[in-house]
Amino acid sequence: MTQKIRETDLYKPVKMFFEAQGYEVKSEIIGCDVVAIKDKHPIAIIELKTKFSLELVLQGIERLSVSGIIYLAVLEGPKSGLKKRLNKIMKLCHMLGFGILLVTLPKNAGGYVTQILEPLPNRPSNQKKSNRLLKEFKNRHGDPNTGGSAATPLITAYKQNALRIVNGLENGCKTIPELRDKTGVQNTASILQKNFYGWFSRIDRGVYALSPTGIQSSKEYAHIIHGLINPYK
Repeated sequence: MTQKIRETDLYKPVKMFFEAQGYEVKSEIIGCDVVAIKDKHPIAIIELKTKFSLELVLQGIERLSVSGIIYLAVLEGPKSGLKKRLNKIMKLCHMLGFGILLVTLPKNAGGYVTQILEPLPNRPSNQKKSNRLLKEFKNRHGDPNTGGSAATPLITAYKQNALRIVNGLENGCKTIPELRDKTGVQNTASILQKNFYGWFSRIDRGVYALSPTGIQSSKEYAHIIHGLINPYK
């Protein structure tokens, strides 16, 4: 039985395609499947789909508010929806300024990308949103997610900072200044007070410990915490 190909299967070849051109690539940034950044180049956003569809085009149009370089990456094959309508699709994408990438996934290989249409640079219509995306990209440590997996819980820069604080509390309660010094997280007070994930318990004024949920999270996210506190190991 042939295993169904998912959007996440397209991510690795697309990531490698842009990294080979000198881009830094991360996935699932502020709703974008893939974001690629290179010095002195506009932010590139890539949306992944196993089939070409109206939904994919609408996603691309939405991303124009954030970046002027948009690619639509589609699985190459008879079920991609491209072959019969390729000329019309390329004309539409050219009008919108989108680039098109075909992702080939051979059975016994890692996959590769073929660019069949160059994107046309546009000016982002929402600079505030674009800056927010760039900030999240730069603040997120590594690339802990897989492009196309937005339906699953994501590891954001905010969550990574919360996990740094979880690690800082593993040996008992601490004050906010102690945690800030230990973790290097400047918004420690805000994260503890908002307690978005329910990981922290206030013991006294300005003193916090791990909640039962926080203790569980230290085990559940142990591999991620290890990567945050030992970035080069």
